[in-house]
Amino acid sequence: MHIGIIGLGRMGLNMARRLHLSGHTVIVYNKTPEKIKTAQGEGIKGAYSIKELCGALPKPKTVWLMIPAGRPVDDMLGSVKGYLSEGDTVVDGGNSFYKDAVRRHKELKELKIDFLDAGVSGGIWGLKNGYCIMAGGQREAFDRLTPILKSLAAENAYLFCGAPGAGHFVKMAHNAIEYGMMEAYAEGFELLKTSEYGGVDMAEVSALWMRGSVVRSWLLELLEGALRKDKGLSSISGYVEDSGEGRWSVMDAVERGVNMPVITASLFRRFRSRQDESFGEKILAAMRAEFGGHAVKAEKKAGKKE
Repeated sequence: MHIGIIGLGRMGLNMARRLHLSGHTVIVYNKTPEKIKTAQGEGIKGAYSIKELCGALPKPKTVWLMIPAGRPVDDMLGSVKGYLSEGDTVVDGGNSFYKDAVRRHKELKELKIDFLDAGVSGGIWGLKNGYCIMAGGQREAFDRLTPILKSLAAENAYLFCGAPGAGHFVKMAHNAIEYGMMEAYAEGFELLKTSEYGGVDMAEVSALWMRGSVVRSWLLELLEGALRKDKGLSSISGYVEDSGEGRWSVMDAVERGVNMPVITASLFRRFRSRQDESFGEKILAAMRAEFGGHAVKAEKKAGKKE
């Protein structure tokens, strides 16, 4: 199939690579041309304008957005829809708020353009391992894009979740759970670190728990890798950002009256991490860096200001 991908960040470029390696014709665009040139160097077709990208796609056109949530998506849709027509499809694969997806679906439906909201998990490891894709919107558009979804995803790791907004809502819940899991690991390792047994090799503990333990997970596996590279996480600051979905999940839980204390506490822990540091927050920062390629801040040096 032919597909245009807009946004060549941590995930967008690797998604383009995976589709290209699977035999699809991929045309890419990015606001900075350097990444377009990188993709072209690997045999992927590049476009240096939205008009050029859309013009290179045969009907029905498929354009997949991998750009930051919020206004950047609305602005890009404003540009893209001028080059699309009835029967074409736009996929928002970023971490957008589900209510925005519902609104965008309605706007594009008036132009008879299909819209899928696709939550994508897998981080920087998706190129090698495949992604997990949660999609909402028109079932017909989802079915039509099955070859694309199948190529991007790990085995059986793509699902039509329902009406517009469903894909991003499921991804929001997924990321909220991720917040809680990461916080539980952070607190457990902090307990170990501050005990009289704090000299235990934390990487070996992580490896041990990956062998038959009920707390084994991919996050724990990634944490082991981080601890082997930096035993005390001395190069990492405990400053932990949040990408938005944790906040949206807590706000939605308040609106619905859903009891969500663990996820709420994990979000507030991230807020607190920006004020001072602890080993637990280094654990959180290390895991984010390992699974998603998220930037980490360097350790603060005594007597110096950042």
